[in-house]
Amino acid sequence: MWINDGYVLLHRDVNDTNWSLPGGRVVTMEDTYQSLKREFQEELHVEITIDKLYWVIENFFRYDEKDFHEIGFYYGITTEDTSFMNKRDFFGMEGNRLIYRWFPIDSLKECELYPVVLRNALQEIPEHTKHLINNELSTIGFSKRNR
Repeated sequence: MWINDGYVLLHRDVNDTNWSLPGGRVVTMEDTYQSLKREFQEELHVEITIDKLYWVIENFFRYDEKDFHEIGFYYGITTEDTSFMNKRDFFGMEGNRLIYRWFPIDSLKECELYPVVLRNALQEIPEHTKHLINNELSTIGFSKRNR
């Protein structure tokens, strides 16, 4: 997560309404540090420094009528590049597919941010790494036995 002066950078696909923290998926034989650095380079052409791991989030959700179990590592990042700091809405380097926006952290409870657990978690950044579970499937009949 990239936080600056009480704002956090989020992005979304132009065809979606929900926002998420920038990042991505690891490729084979790539650790999460390499993945995060590569994703920011590909998406924004920015070199980042990874500060610390704040959360490991297990996210159970349904998308396109399929159930998913995602495990995410959420790191704080910094950069010396200030060219993105004052932009309202902007596109990354992958064309007009992803929209980026700085959101005030204190307004995230009203934001369609996923995983949902981040809406509250970002209000108080932990001192030590925390393991969080976001189970959106529990509201649609997902049982513990199926985990």
